[in-house]
Amino acid sequence: MVSLIVRPAEPGDALAVATVHVRAWQVGYRDLLPHTYLEQLRPEQRAARYTFGDDDPSAPQTLVACAGARVLGFATTVFEGAHAPAELGALYVDPDCWNCGVGRALIAAARTRLHASGAGEAIAWLLAGNTQALRFYQRDGWRDDGTRREDTVWGLRVAEWRLRRTL
Repeated sequence: MVSLIVRPAEPGDALAVATVHVRAWQVGYRDLLPHTYLEQLRPEQRAARYTFGDDDPSAPQTLVACAGARVLGFATTVFEGAHAPAELGALYVDPDCWNCGVGRALIAAARTRLHASGAGEAIAWLLAGNTQALRFYQRDGWRDDGTRREDTVWGLRVAEWRLRRTL
C-alpha cells in the first residue's frame, strides 16, 4: 500500500478528481458502457461541476486520497439528515492504483464521516453488472438489498443496483 493521506477535497483538487473519475469510468466500465461514450468523456468538463469546500452540511462532501500532491482516488458522501438516507454517492480510484489499499482507505473514511454526521446506515448505487465493484463493497460489509433503478448519469441512462450497510 502506498503512503496515503485522506483529507477533504479543496477547490484546487477539481481537475485531479475529475481525471480520476474519467479514468476509472473508462477502464472500469469498458465492458458495461458504450466505448464511444467512454472515449468522449473529458476531465475538464467534469471538473466544472464540482463544488468542493461547501460548508453546507447537507451538500455532498468529498474526501480525496493523496500520495504527496497526487490525488489517487475520492469518495463523496451525502447526508441530508433524518429525512433522507445517508449515501456513499461516489467512490473512484485511479486504475493505476487499484488493489493498493486506496479504495479501502476511502471507504473507511467515508463510513466514518457518515457515522459522525449521525447516520446509522448508508446506501450506495452501483452500475448493474459491475461485479468487480460489487465484490469490493461486499468485502466491506455492503449488501445488495434487491432495489433496482434506472438513472441518468453524465447524460447516459444506466441501470443500477442499491447496496446497503450499517455504519
